[in-house]
Amino acid sequence: IFLEETIEESISFNKTISWDNSNKSTFLTTTAEDLVKVFSLRSDVYSSIEYQNEFPDNIEGLNFDKYDKNSAILFYKSNNEITGSIRLIFDKNKFLPSEEKFSLNYLRSESNKIVELSRQVVKQNNKGLGLEFKNFYKGIHQIVQNNQDKVNLVLASIVKEHYKLYSKFGGMNVEKELTSYGHLNIPFLILSWNPQKSSNYFKKLFLK
Repeated sequence: IFLEETIEESISFNKTISWDNSNKSTFLTTTAEDLVKVFSLRSDVYSSIEYQNEFPDNIEGLNFDKYDKNSAILFYKSNNEITGSIRLIFDKNKFLPSEEKFSLNYLRSESNKIVELSRQVVKQNNKGLGLEFKNFYKGIHQIVQNNQDKVNLVLASIVKEHYKLYSKFGGMNVEKELTSYGHLNIPFLILSWNPQKSSNYFKKLFLK
């Protein structure tokens, strides 16, 4: 029942997002078939990198949770196969996953409309960041640009050692530094990103 409810509400929510369909490799998830494939990919990736303790399956082989109901879920397709996915959780219920660590009310009080990036998975190919990463951030930028009535600030949790790359995006602020994240005992940063302040580096690398 929870799976059926999640699929129905997630598809309905994604259909409210303004999205440019000109990108022929990155898509919003608006069908049950694609959504189940995304849930399956998450499960496969988290199993392969032993993240199942942190992100457990709700049903064996399918990784989803309550936040999917109010998330814009992107997926990347190559050779007719879904090889990556990421979601943007909208602040519909005034509680986002990062708030298990600290309150975001100070950001809301500044008239920010927040989304939180989550469940970024890419099928392992040992080729570095790959086209999935580039297209996801291009898609995130597009969603913020096209849905400014719903979002103007993006939160993301990253491994601290990756900050050198993200700091080049422009409009990035460190909101919180953590010594660990759940079962992962490595330093993490929680960042906020205003895509309206994107740097020339970001525009050149991700938008062209």
